[in-house]
This record gives sequence, structure tokens and C-alpha cells, in this order.
Amino acid sequence: MADYLVIVESPAKAKTIGKYLGKKYIVKASMGHVRDLPKSQMGVDVEKSYEPKYITIRGKGPVLKELKTAAKKVKRIYLAADPDREGEAIAWHLAHSLNIDENSDCRVVFNEITKQAIKDAFKTPRPINMDLVDAQQARRILDRLVGYNISPLLWKKVKKGLSAGRVQSVAVKMIIEREKEIQSFVPEEYWSIPAQFSLEEETFDAKFYGIEGKKKELSSEDEVKQVLSKLKGDQFDVTSVKKKERKRNPVTPFTTSSLQQEAARKLNFRAKKTMMIAQQLYEGIELDKKEGAVGLITYMRTDSTRISETAQDEAKQYIEQTYGEEYTRKEKRIVKKDKKAQDAHEAIRPTSVFKDPKMVKGFLSRDQLRLYKLIWERMVASEMAPAIMDTMTVDIEQNGVQFRATGSKVKFAGFMKVYIEGNDDGKKEEDRLLPNLEEGQKVSKVEIEPNQHFTQPPPRYSEARLVKTMEELGIGRPSTYAPTLDTIQRRGYVALEDKRFIPTELGSIVLELIVEFFPEILDVEFTAKMEDDLDSIEEGQQEWIRIIDGFYRGFEKRLAVAEEEMKEVEIKDEPAGEDCEKCDHEMVYKMGRYGKFMACSNFPECRNTKAIVKDIGVKCPSCKEGNVVERKSKKRRIFYGCDRYPECEFLSWDKPIARPCPKCNSMLVEKKTKKGVHVECSSCDYKEESN
Repeated sequence: MADYLVIVESPAKAKTIGKYLGKKYIVKASMGHVRDLPKSQMGVDVEKSYEPKYITIRGKGPVLKELKTAAKKVKRIYLAADPDREGEAIAWHLAHSLNIDENSDCRVVFNEITKQAIKDAFKTPRPINMDLVDAQQARRILDRLVGYNISPLLWKKVKKGLSAGRVQSVAVKMIIEREKEIQSFVPEEYWSIPAQFSLEEETFDAKFYGIEGKKKELSSEDEVKQVLSKLKGDQFDVTSVKKKERKRNPVTPFTTSSLQQEAARKLNFRAKKTMMIAQQLYEGIELDKKEGAVGLITYMRTDSTRISETAQDEAKQYIEQTYGEEYTRKEKRIVKKDKKAQDAHEAIRPTSVFKDPKMVKGFLSRDQLRLYKLIWERMVASEMAPAIMDTMTVDIEQNGVQFRATGSKVKFAGFMKVYIEGNDDGKKEEDRLLPNLEEGQKVSKVEIEPNQHFTQPPPRYSEARLVKTMEELGIGRPSTYAPTLDTIQRRGYVALEDKRFIPTELGSIVLELIVEFFPEILDVEFTAKMEDDLDSIEEGQQEWIRIIDGFYRGFEKRLAVAEEEMKEVEIKDEPAGEDCEKCDHEMVYKMGRYGKFMACSNFPECRNTKAIVKDIGVKCPSCKEGNVVERKSKKRRIFYGCDRYPECEFLSWDKPIARPCPKCNSMLVEKKTKKGVHVECSSCDYKEESN
């Protein structure tokens, strides 16, 4: 018979931990929280110091019954939920439900699910940390006070089903403000003069720099003509050659935010998907019958970039064995702690660098492997030697007109042998090589062709860019980014278009009302300060009741004003420009969880709905009668099909184009690859160069 009961959140985690602890331990899963505030009412007694009313979550009765039965059969119970505020709160709720003394050594925490980490954790159990619990309670109660007071107002004044959250409202505001910037943006003209020169048979690129050694910006065609009028003939002088050796340091291991950003750039993962797969890698993957399930990465909700000395030593050993001693980091990495970072856990890293992606490939799904490889490479690279770049800057002149060419090449790859951080424009880094130029040499002009440009508005937020900005502003914490982005889309306040957020009319209306009556909720500095206050509760520096009371007293007064003065808003559906084929009423555009769709205006009498399809201007290559339209699958993946479906069943994942293959007359398609988009034939081997 077992002596100990260990309670974790998930069955996967229970299975992995159970394997390490042996027969004396029963490991069971609570399936997350067992208690929470009721959904049907506020659940917070404002008159009694904001006392929360917790109830057993619907559907968790059988789980609790099973845990109580198991608890009666053991000598001792350990609560081993995740090592963060949420995990501490889950442990506290379990302690209350199972009559465990929260001051006893019942709490076990670990940052990674490996044999040694688990054994070490069970040697040092501790009481439940009430500062962590209070910080989680404060966030939960704050969000309940905001949501359950403003949401009914929005239902009454706008439409049912709306909600207004503290952090999500700020995220929507950021997206709307960016859209306003884009709409009001006035492009400004500017010019560049790219040039191509040659030395003997080697050509290289340069750009106009300035006049008489002074940098000059070109804002009009007249200025360009003045510059070009000074140039005579094809011979130019090399007036300066500067060669430098530049050291480039590796990036730090992943935090939650940087992992979400890089997974979006390199793997095209949404934030929610990244966190779901990271959770699987953390909780344990079955590698083989002998080793069984093992956690492959450390805890994935963190804002720290530090890693343990043990992990550093292991990485050094691996790098030395695999790449050579010259690739190891010679100086210890100094971790600069961000003022906003809680630094409660290590960075996200592999639990062992010796479990490299090739070793675990056969046991992981495609997406698990891709994310694990990203985490593994980033951590290993962070412990490698800097890269050394040879850089070259060359000035080329004629009659005082100066062009500048820059080149660089990797002299020593260092960490770049394993990993190079992605960037938001998707461009890959490549060597820019220049000929071996020297001062006093003459080079020949190949081409000088001025280009007109216009400044561009700031880009719309992608998920990665929004997470990065929220982190920089101190809005939310690692555990809140993905749920926040998911919520604002589900509520229909924003939509994703070409992987960029755009606000909906509904989002704009709701935001205007909140701005008018509850401005503090949308104030970025206020929201960031509230996060700092929650951190101070966690650190035991402030009482949670005082923080909530300081917020609620002002909020309560604004709520009373809003009840009286907020006007009802009617949201009219936008006509879709066609009639319903079932009842002849007008079709209108609606906003759903997955974006816009068409619905009959005669709802609920007529429930006809249609997906919005986009004609791409190509005749169907199969039936020759219909047109090819862009559609979306149930998983939101774009594909192309005939608008005569189901009469014609033509479909293609690749976008057809409006000309046939010159080789076999079959359909040409646009094929997307990591290097860009190229055109190829759907039947033969004909291919055109990437653009």
C-alpha cells in the first residue's frame, strides 16, 4: 500500500512524475483548479473586505471525490502544482478541499520534470506560500470586479455576450491606436541612389552617402538631379577603406515572450499553439520503454534569462565534444535582470542538452520537434563563443559625390554555427562580400539608378509584435499573453488579417465607451503599475486587500456615473451586397470567432450562413466554367477551389495563376517556400525563379 499521495494538474505530468517516485507514491491529477469564483454571480463581497466566495467548479465533483478517497489511504499528501502563482493557488484550493494544513510542509515545487529535480524537490517540501496565493487572488478578484461590473453594462447598452477585461482592453486599445496611426499617416517622399561598381571583373553594390564628406538625405527629384549632374564619366576613386573585426554575442535563452515571438517568426505558430506544445514538452514525452516519459524542457512561463550552473556546465561539455573547445564561451554570461521581470524561474531550456533534436526525433510529433529544436538550439547557442565578423566599409568618390559600400563575412561562426535569431521582416542574414579594395584604386561605374521611395506607416501588430510591446510596457505577465490574445479574438473585438491584427467595429465601439467612462482601465501606465502592485503582493511588501480597495473606490464611482449616462448603441450589420438564396432577405456581414462571415438578415427565422470567398481572377482549370476562389478550411488554412462546388470538385493548396505552363499547358501555381514565392507547374518540372 502507498504511503504518499502526490497531486499535480495533468495526467501527463502525473504519469511522468509517478515513474520517478516509485511504488510508495500515488500520483493523481486535479485537472487544474478544483475551486473558483462562481460564474453565475460576482462572487466577491465588497462589504466584507472583498472576501471571495469559492465553489467547486462544475464537473470537478468526481475528481475531488477520487482525491479525497485516495487521501484517506495515505500517511501524507504532497501538492505539486506548477511553480508559479497559479500553481500555488491550485495547491491552496486543494489544501482547503482536502483539509490539509497550509502551514505544513505539503508543497513541492520543481522547475523541470527530471528524475534528479523531482527527487531533490521531495527532499525539501515547504508550506504553501500565501504571498503567491494572495497575488493570484488579487488578480482574479480585480478582473472579476472589472468584468462582472462593466460587462452587464455593455450587454444593456450595446449587445449581449460582450465582456471587458483589464488587460484585454488595453491590448485592444493598442491595436486600435495603431490602426488610427496607419489611417492618419501621411507618406513623405525620399530618394536613394543605389549604384553598382566593378573592379576588374568583380561587381559590388554601393549607395549614395553624401557630398564633400557630409551625409545628405535626398527628399526630392530635384536634389537627385543636382547630385547626378556632378558626375562625369565612369571612373570613381576609392578614397577610404576601413576594415574592422566585430564581435557578435549570442542571444539569451528564451523567456515566455521571446519564445512566442520566435516561434511565430520561424515556425508560424500562434501564441496559444506555442504554449500548448511547450506544456507537452514540459510535462513529459515517452522516449522509450526503458526511460519512459521524461520532461524535455524546463517550466515555460518565465521572464528570466538565467540558467543554472549545472545546465551551463553540461552545455559547455556538449559544445566542447561536438564543435570543439574554441566554440565554448570563455567568459561567464552576465544576466542583467529586467526591472519588470519577476525572475522566479530559469529561462526556458532543454532539461538536458545531450537529448539533442536528432536523438528525440522519432518520439515527437512534427510540431513538438520543431519547437523543441528551437528551444534546444537557442539555449546551446547562448553558451557558445561569440561570432567574429570581418567588416569592410569603402568610400567611393567623384567630384565630391560620395558613395559607400559595406560588406561583411563570418570569420569565426561561434554561436552562429547553431542558431541565428529571426527578424520580423523574415530576411535571412547572408555574407555581403566586397572585392579586396584599397585606397587610391579606381573602380568603374556599372550602373547608377536613382529610386523614389515613400515613408511607410507603422505595421499592424502581429501576435509576436503585440506580445513584445506588451512585455516592454509591463502589461500582463508571461502566463497572460496567450490567453489575452485568444480572448480579444473570440470576443470579436479584433480579427487577424494576413497574420496582422485589425480592429472590428464592435471593438472600436466598446473601446470608446470604456475610454469615456473608465479611462484608468485603458491607461497603459495604470495597468503596468497594477502589475507591479501584484508583484509587490507576491513579494510580501503589500496587502492584497489594500491594493484592491485603492482601485475599487474610484472604479465604483465611475460605475455609478456610467449606469446613468452611458447611451445605448445600435450596431448595424454591414450589407453583403447579395440576397439570401433561401428566403430572399438581404445577406449581411457578421463577426464570428474565426472572422467575418455572411448571414441572413432574417435571423432567427432563417439561419442561412455563408463563408466569404475571394475571387482570384482565374478560370477553373478543371471544369473551365467556374472561377477559382480563395477559401478557408476548418483549421483556418487557405486553399483554392472552384465556385461551382460541389458540381466541380477542383481544389488546390497552392494559388493558381492566370496563365498556363509554357512547357505542358497545365496549371501554374504560386509555391511558398522559406526563400520566398516562386511559380511552378502543377504537372511537370517547369519552374520560374523566386521573386
